[in-house]
Amino acid sequence: MKITSETRLENLNLLVKEAGGVTQLAKKAGYKQPSYLYQIINRTPVQNGKAKNIGSNMASKLEEAMNKPKGWMDQEHQKNSKSNAVYLGTLELWDHSTPLREDEVEVPFYKEICFSADNGFAENIEDYNGYRLRFARSMLERHGVNPESVVCVKANGNSMYPVIPDDTTIGINTADKDIRDGKIYAINHDGLLRITILKRRPGNKLLIQSFNSAEYSDEEVNQDEIKIIGRVFWWTVLA
Repeated sequence: MKITSETRLENLNLLVKEAGGVTQLAKKAGYKQPSYLYQIINRTPVQNGKAKNIGSNMASKLEEAMNKPKGWMDQEHQKNSKSNAVYLGTLELWDHSTPLREDEVEVPFYKEICFSADNGFAENIEDYNGYRLRFARSMLERHGVNPESVVCVKANGNSMYPVIPDDTTIGINTADKDIRDGKIYAINHDGLLRITILKRRPGNKLLIQSFNSAEYSDEEVNQDEIKIIGRVFWWTVLA
């Protein structure tokens, strides 16, 4: 059973879709700036290192702004729209000369990616500038992620908005290629890198879904049409 904070976060994403974006929802709810909502959606840690949650006052304010009945924010409404991210700590950008701290690991951060459907992920990096992103090894291992299997890239486009906006930095676990319905994956679809939700369908088919369902319709493809690069296990957004 989900805890209240998780349910409220899922419902916040539903309200963002319904309102037409974070900025529009913030305006309807009487917030001068959308940054506060972005911080909650993106699980941005505050000074105590914990992510912000939606309190009862804010939940009531959102319900009223979107003409929802009292208590709507505390009920499950759409299971398919939930975020699969977990907070894995903060990241920092480094170059080759910066020494590692104890319990730190660094993973490659690829600014731009170009690859064909016939080749693997790492063989066709066009712009690898030598930068790394650093994570706590213990944090990754706690969530079953081998640091040696992690790469970070930039998401492109708004198909996963509002959960993963354009230009978001994402972490991909290239060792996790088994499809679990509703999880987010990086795939190579006919030479195009895509970040998408995957679900299995009968007849060796896959359903490709986007969070931005208003602009991107579901697609059903044969499983052999795509190459799974790995599961997206982490992302970060700056408001």
